[in-house]
Amino acid sequence: MTPVIVALYDEFGVADRGRTQLVAQGFPTDRVELTSSVETGQADTEPGDSYWMKVSNYFHAIFDQTGNYASADQFADRVRNGGSVITVHPRTDDEMDSARAILRNSHPADFREHTKAT
Repeated sequence: MTPVIVALYDEFGVADRGRTQLVAQGFPTDRVELTSSVETGQADTEPGDSYWMKVSNYFHAIFDQTGNYASADQFADRVRNGGSVITVHPRTDDEMDSARAILRNSHPADFREHTKAT
């Protein structure tokens, strides 16, 4: 698995600004994803009969590879309840550091990262 950072925010606007900052810092838009009830993002491409099933499948696709199965359900539940999540796929250590700083600076309600191949 490639490195991934996932940050949960209680407010869509804060997450949206975080995404904008990441893109302004040079992250390609195909490696920065926003998932919320306002904006479906990459989760909408997952299989499922409803958007909420797709959100669950999306987070399982991310977290199951890290062995952190419970996080998938926690993040999906938070999106169902109005939260917004930014997922970043950094490719270098510098990108990892930059994404981490930008996302943590916006004070996420939860923050997870996976940096090693499994």
